[in-house]
Amino acid sequence: MQGSEDEIQIVLETDSFPLMEFRYLQATETWDFILVSDLQKTNTKREYRRQRFMAELEKTGFTIKEVEDRRRLFYGIRAHSRIFSQYMELLKDTDCSSPSTLPQGPVPMTTRIRIVNFILRKKEVDGEKFDDLVKDHVFETMFPLHERAEFLQNNWARWRDIFYRQPIDKIRNYFGEKVALYFAWLGWYTVMLVPAAVTGLLLFLSSFSLFHASQISKEICEANETIMCPLQEHQHKYWRLSETCTFAKLTHLFDNEGTVFFAIFMALWATVFLELWKRERARTAASWNLYGWDEEQEELAMELLNNPACELRKYQHSYLCSGVILILSLVLICLLIGMAHVLVLSRVMVTFLFSHSAFPLLEQQLTTAVVVTGALVHYIIIVVMTKVNKMVALKLCDFEKPRTFSERERKFTIKFFIFQFFTHFSSLVYTAFFLGRINGHPGNQVKIGGQWSLEECHPSGCMMDLFVQMAIVMGLKQTVSNCVEYLSPWLTYRIRKLREWPQGRRLHDPNLEEWLKNYSLNEVNIFSLFDEFMEMMVQYGFTTIFVAAFPLAPLLALFSNLIEIRLDAIKMVRLQRRLVPRKAKDIGTWLQVLEAIGVLAVIANGMIIAFTSEFIPRLMYKYYYGPCSRGSNITADCMTGYVNHSLSVFHTKDYKDHIPSQGIEHVTECRYRDYRNEVDYNYSSEFWFLLASRLVFVILFEHVALCGKIIAAWFVPDIPQSVKNRVLEEKFEILREKLRLSSRVTDV
Repeated sequence: MQGSEDEIQIVLETDSFPLMEFRYLQATETWDFILVSDLQKTNTKREYRRQRFMAELEKTGFTIKEVEDRRRLFYGIRAHSRIFSQYMELLKDTDCSSPSTLPQGPVPMTTRIRIVNFILRKKEVDGEKFDDLVKDHVFETMFPLHERAEFLQNNWARWRDIFYRQPIDKIRNYFGEKVALYFAWLGWYTVMLVPAAVTGLLLFLSSFSLFHASQISKEICEANETIMCPLQEHQHKYWRLSETCTFAKLTHLFDNEGTVFFAIFMALWATVFLELWKRERARTAASWNLYGWDEEQEELAMELLNNPACELRKYQHSYLCSGVILILSLVLICLLIGMAHVLVLSRVMVTFLFSHSAFPLLEQQLTTAVVVTGALVHYIIIVVMTKVNKMVALKLCDFEKPRTFSERERKFTIKFFIFQFFTHFSSLVYTAFFLGRINGHPGNQVKIGGQWSLEECHPSGCMMDLFVQMAIVMGLKQTVSNCVEYLSPWLTYRIRKLREWPQGRRLHDPNLEEWLKNYSLNEVNIFSLFDEFMEMMVQYGFTTIFVAAFPLAPLLALFSNLIEIRLDAIKMVRLQRRLVPRKAKDIGTWLQVLEAIGVLAVIANGMIIAFTSEFIPRLMYKYYYGPCSRGSNITADCMTGYVNHSLSVFHTKDYKDHIPSQGIEHVTECRYRDYRNEVDYNYSSEFWFLLASRLVFVILFEHVALCGKIIAAWFVPDIPQSVKNRVLEEKFEILREKLRLSSRVTDV
């Protein structure tokens, strides 16, 4: 025991837990938690229940200070050292780390806050827990205080530190391991985005060299005599293929031969990123003495600490419960897929309205206007359904009744991510693989309700639709969402501060002044960090799953992450109440989510290249149908004639219901994008040959990419040898010490 005038320290070493040093403050008051009650909502019954709860806390071993403000009652809560001694005693027999690696010094505040929060949440008085009392307005809220955060405020939570390295250890000492691992992962992800962003940007810029040189673009720009069928029969307007000259050149910027290599590169990048993160995580956990930490044992210890008479909740599984949850989840997934169909209907109706608009510009740029409008509607659906998905996922978790909070969090993460995945990507899947492919052909178009024709792809190809939708949705999420994420808590904080601190107000109690400052900050909940992780998972999905259609996605993600790191830091340190620290040695279920996204990215990009882009038709024409096929030796470009080959012929006399009358006169035949016979309009032999080629490419691409991922995962070990050797040495020293002690006992 070490003493001083202001404090007494007890340093206790154990084999199990690295944070086992405790401090008893005598001269300086510090508080683990603040409880708040609204006096305006207090009555006699609520006052009695509040006093009963506070009395039980005092019996448990808490020191309580009560301070009354004008409208609220504040309680400062400080746990007695006996609570931490018991906690340490319960965990001392585990083998998380050796005694030689335990840090010296007073108990970290993060440990105190974590334990006190658990006890306050679990304390049950007259059958009521704290959350029940909050619902009935007995208490308003509770929160830990922001204290000694100057270093983080001055060296981390500032916009001018955007390009500086993050102080991960300082973050861990203040917010706990889980928050620190989030920022460590986010920083690592941002750094690893640099090579992906540079590669995507170089690919995009290199395509500019072919902006005017592409043979396909030249043919389209010179196709003044090629008359195209109306995209929608109700438009009654023919158009010339040369009108899409500019869009054809733009499409070639991201729909070219380099797209295949970039998609394979991104598949390997995703694997290398995860493997290198696993190594970084192992180093971090080892440096924090958490490599062998057992989360389940800590939760059991805190349960016993809160109530020594509590009964063990065992693992349970009900096939009936799982079946009900599965059915309800499938119902919601079907609803989310249905929302994609709602988006399709909205785009069809917008097409009809814009085609009859009084504004000529809208009618001229009809397809572009519909694509942009559809992307905006898609973004609104994402915002609304995110709230619905979270509510449903929570209800399903409550119905499942998980044993611990950690188990509940894992189950909730899986459910919520699956719902979010379908919310964000169902519309993109439709655009990539169904748009313009189920519409029939001129004269026999598929119609909704017998009136509205399904939407066609952009005249320059379906890749343009996917590119525009990706750019708008991802751009809005990175700009509008970030602005709302920052401005909303900032404005809320300013309003609350003005309300709680009117001009000229002076407080004589320094504790109350500090408590009011923390009370004025924005509230946090168990989802505060979860929401940040989910936001990054969705962004990672956009960055990898559809990267073949949008090679600039890694660059946008890089810029967004540079802002996101400081935005989250400023929110947590300056605008929000202090998060309750949580212990962790990895990012948990999110790692499995990242691995699943990596596999989906390989499948999706392979199918985009095969079915959405023009890569396979161009490749087959070059080596099978074109002038260079079968080893022909000619001086012409191998893609000469591709445009004419890719367009089918329709005789205008075969129009049944609507005969186009506007635009070009005396048209006997028009062209449309498809591979159909000129006589009966059935699919031609070229269509079936291309379909077989597309399927073969998907199989080859996925096998090559997945084999590359497996080789990369094998080549880069998850755990560095230095970490393995360190753990091995610690185990060896512990066993040798036990053997030495055993030998002494035997000798005696």
